[in-house]
Amino acid sequence: MLWEIEELNKISQTKPEEIKNALNRFLCDNPEIKRSVVINAYLDEKINLSKAAEELGLHRIELENQLESEGIPIRRLSDEDLIVEVKAAKKWD
Repeated sequence: MLWEIEELNKISQTKPEEIKNALNRFLCDNPEIKRSVVINAYLDEKINLSKAAEELGLHRIELENQLESEGIPIRRLSDEDLIVEVKAAKKWD
């Protein structure tokens, strides 16, 4: 299976939208895999908690509570992240 992923990665260089659309369809059809992908990206510090929540259609606090109940470590917001969060919240008001 690894070779298929590597080939999809190559194809994504020339046809990024097609691969992105196919991946999105796959993840929509497989919510548990999508959740695992998002949580792993969060744990690998590729995305923050707010982005993870957004990807999963949850409020940040709701996801934080879920992760805590599952024993998954929570990265607390840095001062910089907190400023970004406040600006984003004001943008939606």
